[in-house]
Amino acid sequence: MSDESPDPLLRRLEWTVLRRLDGLLQGDYRTLWRGTGLDLADLREYQHADDVRHIDWNVTARLQVPHVRQFTEDRELTAWFLLDLSGSIGFGSNDRSKLAVSEGFVAVLARLLTRHGNRVGAMLYGQQVDGVLPPGAGRTQVLQLISRMRGRPAPAAGHETRLADLLRAAESTIRRRSMVFVVSDFISAPGWHEPLARLARRHEVLAVRLFDPAEMALPDVGLVTIEDAESGEQLLVDTQDPGFRERFEALAAEHEASLREALAKAGVDTLELATDDDLLGSLLRFVALRRQRLRAPVGHRLPAALRTPRVPVRLAATAAPTVAWERR
Repeated sequence: MSDESPDPLLRRLEWTVLRRLDGLLQGDYRTLWRGTGLDLADLREYQHADDVRHIDWNVTARLQVPHVRQFTEDRELTAWFLLDLSGSIGFGSNDRSKLAVSEGFVAVLARLLTRHGNRVGAMLYGQQVDGVLPPGAGRTQVLQLISRMRGRPAPAAGHETRLADLLRAAESTIRRRSMVFVVSDFISAPGWHEPLARLARRHEVLAVRLFDPAEMALPDVGLVTIEDAESGEQLLVDTQDPGFRERFEALAAEHEASLREALAKAGVDTLELATDDDLLGSLLRFVALRRQRLRAPVGHRLPAALRTPRVPVRLAATAAPTVAWERR
């Protein structure tokens, strides 16, 4: 994908992915992408996770049961893409990098939203929050967004990713209730789950987690040089050693549990995109699960994939092999 200019890339995705996805979403637009509104439509009993700001206190006092207002939703909404473009995003052990997967996802979702008259904006993070694209509509806005992603300078070595900085900046920048896509591999310094949770209380947030299979388990390929894309540190390891591979996987499993716990605490939906997976298939699976969750009755026990996001194993932020291996 990275070799294509933005316009041919978007045109290809429109024909191969967007047409099918858009056709499946038509007729269920409100269910998947909720807008905001001002016109009162109905009242209903308060349910877990409802916005407390919508409680009707007069009705609650009369009936002695909490009730919330329901509003007629506007079709128009504003979507923001919070894009992690740090050093580890450039890694890919096969034909595609995590950055290429991010570009494809952003292009498809941004174009899908703008085709329905919505506006999309973005905040870009490299070494810091160094780029903001104000919300706009139309195909030109999507092309500009892709160009901004590709135009970011490569992060300097020795810089640690702090995803919390991006999320805090989004808290102060995004004023109107919006749909927020946090697109990252979540290889970051700790402390990001609290600002993510605060963001989710105000907006509808989707965590889009990028990963590569090589970050989960080392193949047996002999001596290889592994480099940390963010610190620049290199290490020569022997992947033929089964004990080393077992320790590697154990460390990865430990950090998987930590990441899963952080996402669960934040209370956000999670979409996983792998570098070796099909983008359309991943999006269709997520749409099916999201419909199931949104239609589930109160008190219904959801499938495990929806109650706790399944997060593949990843490496520690300080030891992720993010450069292709060299056989020695």
